Amino acid sequence: MNKPDIPQKSPLVMEVEAGTYFWCSCGKSTNQPYCDGSHKGSDFAPVKEVVTETKRVAWCGCKHSGNGAFCDGSHKAL
Repeated sequence: MNKPDIPQKSPLVMEVEAGTYFWCSCGKSTNQPYCDGSHKGSDFAPVKEVVTETKRVAWCGCKHSGNGAFCDGSHKAL
């Protein structure tokens, strides 16, 4: 499998409303942290996340988190 691009070495912390989100796993989206279809033709696919209530989240910005779409601090080792 190819390695993802690293759009930034920090999380994207934001308030999100309840809903379904598709997190970019390839790092190529121009709409980070969300998928814009830039992965097409690659081994990557967006990660579906369902948020059940309005809350503050830290989306992974480096695409290397062991916690899926959410930051686990992996960017510190890149």
